[in-house]
Amino acid sequence: MAKKSRTKARDTAAAGEGSADAVGPRQPCPCGSGKRYKACHGAAGGAAPAFVARPFEGMPGECDVIALRELVPAATVPLDVKGTDREVRLCTLLPMAAPAMVRDSGAIWLGLQVAHQYGDPARDLGAVLEKALATEEPGIIGLTEAPGEGPRLQDLINDTELDITVHDGFGYWIDDVEDQDASMQAALEQADQAATPTTRLSSVEAAYWTNVGTKEHLRWVMPHPEDALLDALARLHAAGRDSIAEGSRFVGMFRAHGLLAPVWDLPVGTGAEVLEEPAARFAADLQEALADTSDLTPEQRSARAGLANRQVTIR
Repeated sequence: MAKKSRTKARDTAAAGEGSADAVGPRQPCPCGSGKRYKACHGAAGGAAPAFVARPFEGMPGECDVIALRELVPAATVPLDVKGTDREVRLCTLLPMAAPAMVRDSGAIWLGLQVAHQYGDPARDLGAVLEKALATEEPGIIGLTEAPGEGPRLQDLINDTELDITVHDGFGYWIDDVEDQDASMQAALEQADQAATPTTRLSSVEAAYWTNVGTKEHLRWVMPHPEDALLDALARLHAAGRDSIAEGSRFVGMFRAHGLLAPVWDLPVGTGAEVLEEPAARFAADLQEALADTSDLTPEQRSARAGLANRQVTIR
């Protein structure tokens, strides 16, 4: 019995190692439902919709889109949608966490931070956008069941890059409303209390500084394959080259929508501006480490194991 138990334990552990696609049955489901994988997308008979490990692949600014969905409180992106001249705005969050809103002007606002759990958020966004395009009646647009086959958001837009604006708060919710009453302002002020100060760095892609009060962080979504990125980060860590600024500390990584987002703690008072040059330098060092295909040294292997243990899957 003991031998069988050890074998089962090894098999279970092996299922959870490696890429983001390999999820052990007792691990949290990557869809973010909070259930174990075996009770959600790993259930026998396919009880849940098929899970797409990297839904935003092929989307311009994939890493930024993941950051806007998972890490950034308030930001907007104009989208050029095929076959229409209607204004379409991609937003981190909409009032009441709405999937989409058709405004009085006919403009369409899409929300990234929504509660849909249909396995492919890019397909959900595509389905919501198609529903919104089919109506000019103002109101909230959402999904009540899995959308099935169809285009993802990245299939519906002409954009080759994204023009991202990070906001101090949620004032964009009412920037098209001329007569703003006191109740609107009160609701907005309440929402703004949850918006931590955030800045997108300009020297690199998809890196965001934030101040959560007791700490500051840099959170940086990276496009590289997970195994290669872990090797490269381990090389830099072992060489003492993984600091992003004076007093910073590399604390771990989020895994979201098939990509990793390394996180650094920063001393309070650091701010975003001083991170631009060291972030660009770190990006160059990382590219050099990614190009190194030699075997990891024992010290680097130990660093890699430590890094792998400091991952949190959020989607």
